[in-house]
Amino acid sequence: MNLKRILAVTSRESRGLVRDKLFFAMAFLVPSLLILTFGYGLSLDVMHSPLAVLDYDRTPMSRDYIHRFIDSPSFSFKGFLKSERNIYPMLASGRVRAVVIIPEHFQQRLLCGRSTAVQTLIDGTFPFRALTVKGYVIGINDSFNIHEFSRYLSRTAGMSRDRALSYLEPIRTEVRCLYNRNLRSDWSIAPRLMMMVMMICPPFLTAMGVVREKETGAIYNIYSSTITRGEYLIGKLAPYVVVSTCNMAALWFIATEVFGAPFRGGRLFFFAASILYVICTTGIGLIVSVLVNTQVAAALVTFIVTVVPTVFYSGMFVPIGSLSPAGKIAARLLPAMYYTNIVTGCFLKGVGLKVLWSDVLVLAVYAASLFMIGYSRFHKRPES
Repeated sequence: MNLKRILAVTSRESRGLVRDKLFFAMAFLVPSLLILTFGYGLSLDVMHSPLAVLDYDRTPMSRDYIHRFIDSPSFSFKGFLKSERNIYPMLASGRVRAVVIIPEHFQQRLLCGRSTAVQTLIDGTFPFRALTVKGYVIGINDSFNIHEFSRYLSRTAGMSRDRALSYLEPIRTEVRCLYNRNLRSDWSIAPRLMMMVMMICPPFLTAMGVVREKETGAIYNIYSSTITRGEYLIGKLAPYVVVSTCNMAALWFIATEVFGAPFRGGRLFFFAASILYVICTTGIGLIVSVLVNTQVAAALVTFIVTVVPTVFYSGMFVPIGSLSPAGKIAARLLPAMYYTNIVTGCFLKGVGLKVLWSDVLVLAVYAASLFMIGYSRFHKRPES
């Protein structure tokens, strides 16, 4: 290995990167734009769902029941409906996501100790959101039931409200959510978006940078020179590793300062692991670049081998444990899953090398393997 020749290739590639304004903008602006676009566009929180109420009873007890929905941050009250004819147009147009229908004699039946039925219609076009809204409705209804039943027992049996509640709730569950107490999806999504963006951009830049020389014919200068394959590949990849590392720092700043994701781990360990991940993803671009000869093909192949697997097999949206056996195997064959474990551990759990050493080791093996494959596939002679 001749360091001067490596630096010469690196300098040449860096100058080409700076001179091409479009490519330069793509290298430095696209990653930040992607995380901002996806970060503001993706949200798994189901809050402030628009709700309307049709109250046939119009009694103090029915109003108390309604106010439990109005006062909940899970719903955004849109007003009372006058008749059932207004329900389906509002649900169909999306102006409301749920409608609560309180029947006549609601208060009378409850005061007599009899049960009554309250119907809730929920927009089920998005099943995840509908199930979450259904859970909110059931929770509010159960809370009202316990409150009213305890008041009924207190009135009829002559016991205190606290004693009545102890009979109704002999076991009370106390649930604490560790690492993300408020279950904010942006705290979880923002770090994972770093993984996704760094899986898309570095391979794209690397593949386009190498293939561009094939299209322009500049690669023949390399074929005829005395530089070795290893020197050329290291010098060629170095600028993209540096650029992607700078982008990683920018993405970390956006995740912590713009989206407010807490960072509880060690910065030195995180950025060292991130550089290793960047080397892996640039290695993917290297493999693509030696397999195709046009920039269009490079862009298409890079999209296929990075975006699709990252979305479905990285643990970003679907936990790895919930995948099929074949899906679990596919996830473990990709570096995205291991880096997802690292960003989640560093941001939310505050763990480091002691816990995540196996993920770092896999990324190191992955990076070395990709470079060796690219090295073996790149030849200093044009293929016939």
